[in-house]
Amino acid sequence: MARRCAVSGKGVLVGNNVSHANNKTRRRYLPNLQYRRLYSETLKQQFRIRLTVAAMRTVDKHGGLDGFLVEASTRNLSPELARVQERVLAARAAQA
Repeated sequence: MARRCAVSGKGVLVGNNVSHANNKTRRRYLPNLQYRRLYSETLKQQFRIRLTVAAMRTVDKHGGLDGFLVEASTRNLSPELARVQERVLAARAAQA
């Protein structure tokens, strides 16, 4: 499984450890990925998603998973979340 956030798309970065003697060795900067269950109020279902802590704050800012998915662009989401977004939008259209 790739070390990539399903919401923000953040992934692994690479760089150098630089010693006091200016020796450089390669290193990896890993994103702070967590598995979380997010609840969709429209679908009345939980989804287990691997996302960064920064993305969790973004989802909370938009009022939960449904609020985030309604405002998000499909091309910025993982394929898994794009399918959930389609279902949420379809369910909201059916309710209206």
